[in-house]
Order: sequence, then C-alpha cells, then structure tokens
Amino acid sequence: MKFHDPKGDLHRYLRTAREAIVWKLDGLSEYDIRRPLTPTGTNLLGLVKHLASVEFAYFGPTFGRPHDELLPWDQEDSEPNADMWAPAHESREDILGLYHRAWAHADATIEALPLDARGHVAWWEEGTVTLQRIMLHMTAETNRHAGHADIVRELIDGTVGMRQDNTNMDGGDASWYQGYWDRLEASAKEAQRKQR
Repeated sequence: MKFHDPKGDLHRYLRTAREAIVWKLDGLSEYDIRRPLTPTGTNLLGLVKHLASVEFAYFGPTFGRPHDELLPWDQEDSEPNADMWAPAHESREDILGLYHRAWAHADATIEALPLDARGHVAWWEEGTVTLQRIMLHMTAETNRHAGHADIVRELIDGTVGMRQDNTNMDGGDASWYQGYWDRLEASAKEAQRKQR
C-alpha cells in the first residue's frame, strides 16, 4: 500500500461500506430482507437495490461510460421509490447480482480515470463533477445507507456491528445492553418530567 494514495484510500472506504451493506442480509429470510421497518418503508433489500442503481448512474453516464442495465427509474411503468424495494419476482440473487455488477462497472471506471477526470451529473445544479467528488459522494451515500441497514437489521434480529468479524460495539452482552437501554429510558423520562 502506498503511503499517500488518495484514490486507493477512497476506493478502499467505498469497498468496505459496500461489504457492510451486503453482510446485513446474511442469514435472513426473504421476508425479513424485504419487510418495511420504518413508516417510509426502509428495508434491507431495497437499500441494496438503491445503491446498485445509483452506483451505475454515478459511475456510468456521468463519465460517458454506459452500461447495459435497465435501472428501476428507466422502466416505463416505474413508480416513485422503485429503486427502494424489490417486488416478489425479483430475487435476493437478482438484486445482489445487480449490486455486484454495479461494483464491477464502478471499479472499472475508478481504475480507468484519474481523480480529476471530469463528468456531468444532469440532476445536480452545478452539473460538472470530478471522479474524486463522485467517489466521495458514493462513499458517503453508501455509509449513510449502511447506518440505515444497521438499525433495520438490529430491529429484525438484534444483529449489530460493522462487519461479521468486527462488530465495533462497546459495552458487553445482551444483559449489559438491556441495563444500558433501561438507564437511557429512565434518563429520558426524567428529562421529560423536568421540562414540565
């Protein structure tokens, strides 16, 4: 590894975030990866589908590097949020395959272009971007959705953490966290009482 490798550093952070997203689906049923767990419908497989779609968009046409994928918003009968959920006829393997193809396409763009390569994002007000900016944007977006996936997965079965081999969680076992939760709840109620 080079000591000073901005492009390599950005790419490594993007790859790590991608892997965290995919890990959140491990061991879950078809129902659990699809079911909405927030009032706005956030679900694990939808997060993967969304990230696949935006990687194709940002690392493809933005830099004049077309792809052959039909993305959710490109379909004639697409509805709002078509990229945020998977109908029953789209399998886990279909969506994960789409995401892995998006990675390969994005990685090829990243390898082929310098960080200062210019592109154009039609839906951004300023329009003109660099590869560096898109890499930063996608890393931030992927990590943002990895945070959503963290919470959704914890709500499903209690699984937490960054990666299977490194939960990155402080504290302890389930009983420690229950005591911690109880303290937070008591503190919130006390603060509410003091507001009255």
